Amino acid sequence: MATKKISKTKKNLLPTIVAIGASAGGLAAFEAFFSSMRSDVATDIAFVLIQHLSPDHKSLLTDIIRHYTQMEVFEVEDGMRVVANCVYVIPPNREMAIHGGYLQLFEPSAPHGQRLPIDFFFQSLAQDQHERSIAIVLSGTGSDGTKGIAAIKSEGGIVLAQELDSAEYDGMPHSAIETGLVDYILTPDQMPNKIIASLNPSAKKPHTVVSDGESKDKNSLTKIFILLRDRTGHDFSQYKPSTMHRRIERRMAVQRIEKIDEYVKFLQQTPEEVDALFNDLLIGVTNFFRDPEAFIYLKEVVFPKMLALKPAGSTIRIWTTGCSTGEEAYSIAILLKECMEAMKQNYAVQLFATDIDAKAIAIARSGLYPSDITSNNVSPERLSRFFTPQSDGSGYRIHKSIRDMLVFSEQNIIKDPPFSKLDLLSCRNLMIYMSSELQKRLIPLFHYALNPDGILFLGSSESIGEYGDLFSTLDQSSKIYQRKEDIHIGTYSSVAKRFFPATITTKSVLPHVVEKNTPSPKIPLRELTEQALLQQSALTGVLVNAQGDILYLHGRSGMYLELPSGESNVNNILKMAREGLRRDLSSALHKATLGKQIVQREGLSVTVNERVIPINITIRPLALTSEEPLYLVIIEEHPSVTTDDTLTCSLNSLPDTDERIKELKHELHTQEEFLNAANSKLEISNEELKSFNEEMQSLNEELQSTNEELETSKEELQSVNEELSTVNAELQTKVADLSRSNNDMNNLLAGTGIGTVFVDHNLCILRFTPAITQIIHLILSDLGRPVGHIASNLIGYDRLIADTQSVLDTLVPKEVEVQTVEKMWYTLRIQPYRTLDNVIEGAVISFVNITETVQMREALRHANELSRLSVVVRDAHDAITVQDLDGHILAWNKGAVRMYGWSEDEALRMNVNDRIPQPQRKNALAKLHDLSQDEILQPYRTERITKKGTIVEVWMTSTALMDEKGKMYAIATTERAREPKP
Repeated sequence: MATKKISKTKKNLLPTIVAIGASAGGLAAFEAFFSSMRSDVATDIAFVLIQHLSPDHKSLLTDIIRHYTQMEVFEVEDGMRVVANCVYVIPPNREMAIHGGYLQLFEPSAPHGQRLPIDFFFQSLAQDQHERSIAIVLSGTGSDGTKGIAAIKSEGGIVLAQELDSAEYDGMPHSAIETGLVDYILTPDQMPNKIIASLNPSAKKPHTVVSDGESKDKNSLTKIFILLRDRTGHDFSQYKPSTMHRRIERRMAVQRIEKIDEYVKFLQQTPEEVDALFNDLLIGVTNFFRDPEAFIYLKEVVFPKMLALKPAGSTIRIWTTGCSTGEEAYSIAILLKECMEAMKQNYAVQLFATDIDAKAIAIARSGLYPSDITSNNVSPERLSRFFTPQSDGSGYRIHKSIRDMLVFSEQNIIKDPPFSKLDLLSCRNLMIYMSSELQKRLIPLFHYALNPDGILFLGSSESIGEYGDLFSTLDQSSKIYQRKEDIHIGTYSSVAKRFFPATITTKSVLPHVVEKNTPSPKIPLRELTEQALLQQSALTGVLVNAQGDILYLHGRSGMYLELPSGESNVNNILKMAREGLRRDLSSALHKATLGKQIVQREGLSVTVNERVIPINITIRPLALTSEEPLYLVIIEEHPSVTTDDTLTCSLNSLPDTDERIKELKHELHTQEEFLNAANSKLEISNEELKSFNEEMQSLNEELQSTNEELETSKEELQSVNEELSTVNAELQTKVADLSRSNNDMNNLLAGTGIGTVFVDHNLCILRFTPAITQIIHLILSDLGRPVGHIASNLIGYDRLIADTQSVLDTLVPKEVEVQTVEKMWYTLRIQPYRTLDNVIEGAVISFVNITETVQMREALRHANELSRLSVVVRDAHDAITVQDLDGHILAWNKGAVRMYGWSEDEALRMNVNDRIPQPQRKNALAKLHDLSQDEILQPYRTERITKKGTIVEVWMTSTALMDEKGKMYAIATTERAREPKP
């Protein structure tokens, strides 16, 4: 059983996985990388290639990579397991992740042009393989891979980036290098050696940095904390040991140091390594609206209740600790902005975002984020409302209205004083790196910093622990808690001494003990008195802003204000003022807003139902903390009421009163008409300006929308351009291979000397070899013409078209011997043209020269005939000889030896011309040549000379030897000697 368990464990061990991300220009980088990576040293490494590929084009990347490596190369199939010493290539139009060592494929969720497959795989690799993961960012445009390397680093992996000068497109490696998370910046051909060196035995297995029984290693770890504190001012001794061990081990692996005491010496000698270790300890992974369900609860439940309890214009204070690069802080600000707009309320927001990482704070302050935020839970609506795309395509910048709500600063939550009087405190995914003792100190601190009923927002893996008496749970899944008030003073005793100055006593900062069944508090006497006075006062008060918009009404205002005819949404005191009050009220409000002083107007008259009422008005500026100044308009009746008759009598007692009154009334009427006309023109102009302003705003929104669409189109075109560049590089490589193969094939066909013609189903010429021109008169312009239209040199063969069509119909090859006018013999073969997929696409007509074979065959047949003839004539008594048409002796039997005296060898070496008298030979040959075949067969008499010089009279019988076509090629003669004449 134990043996089986061990084997199963070994089987389940996964290799170190090297994920390589690239886009445009990545093909050359892949070639350089794999040409330098020896397969015999990659026995414990697997490579996964994530390339930006065209979604509708079959990728050739797998075939291309095979040319540069001896490792097995696969195009990934869903559920494929990763095996060492193999290369896995992402297929087109897919996103890929890894889980348990198995590669999983997904349909792309983002629209084309906004996909980030490299980030997606890097993040899944970090979560699945942790420190046994290596990420490489090669040539490409954009910033894909930047978010992913942060996840790799946070889990203790290693990150490499291509040297910018060696990259065809440096966008992706430049974005990765800018994060400060890249361990090595190298050319692709240098990376394999660095990877192998990093994966030494000490790096492959976990280091035993600290053991409970090893005080030496504990001391070394303490020394590291001291060096970090002296260099950076931050103490990491209270962070979780497992987190610290993993980060230190990773740095030791990078520097190829196996013992921790040696690493301590290296830190002492290399201050830059202390900074690198500090940066590794600060690695944080954050996104906009991380854990969306928690933010939805925050928006739909928490913020509405919080704002409902706040009076309009008050201040909301929020603190986000460990904010990293600011995504979470901006997410909270966006939610708060949306809630205020939905409730149509305006509040002053103070959102403090802090972190100990100066680089992260600088990024947060700039508010500039890469274009991949669209894949991080930022909806298109929020993207258009709260972000501004950069003109250079570098990403999106947070809108000024959101940025102004936040204050970023460096702060160490462990040693620096906290912010206080907070409505919301967000501390998400920070305490998971801290020890339990430090967490127990922070929870009471958070309780102190919050207002009564304040909200504590923690990460998904965090909780308040044993401090249920300090916080109540609002939503367990979202980790949202509310501050309680019934706590004991003893809870804070140690916290207060640690976090607050000695001059502030514990009693002054700690809330008093409150019994659970405490009766409701009494209303203060001052408030009771003020309420009673307000109820008895007959004053009318109106709270307005500088424009006269009514915010609050007190008392009976119907005698002084009325709704004008027309639209019913008027809420302005100047437009609602009754006849006789509007002009003075307008001038008084204007004076109060300019001078910030109290303005009074006495003895004014208001006409109500044809009754004139004398009143006084007072406008008093209010000293408020809100940004918008407010004014209180107080209206009261004039205390000295005078009737019309009394007023008339007093006026008549004055000299020339009537004339003066008429003049004043006329002047007043003229001024009033002028002011009314001016006010009408001003209102018309104001309405026109408002309309024009609305049109401009509408036009601005349309232009902004058009600009965003253009930016999106630009990004999509850029993405398509990258994919086309990749496809073009692949096709160029394929074309080079095909060109090489084509050259080899052309040279092969030309070297064999075999004439070949390729025709399609319509018997039109597709291509041919040079040797065919000796048989069929073909030139380059004949391509595409029917083969039957071309003249040939063949003799007696006119079935080329019929035989080729027969082969195409029956798929049975055909072979025949043909002869040309130049007396050359060829074997004509016709066979179907088959593709690699076994599809018939035409026919192949080939001519193989067999002239020598035919001649040898003919000579062999003649020799066989002569051989058979020699058997017949060998033992004949008569002299039998065979001569060719030129008179050369071809055969000589024993009878000829007896008759003439020459042996057969001598006779074959001689020419008849030397042995037969010239006249006789000529006559004999002439006779043979001139006679017909029938006449040659007739016997005739002649004379021959023997070896001894004796003339012998012989009777000759001639026989013509014919070839298969009936043509004479030799003469066989039978000679019988006669006695010579006396």
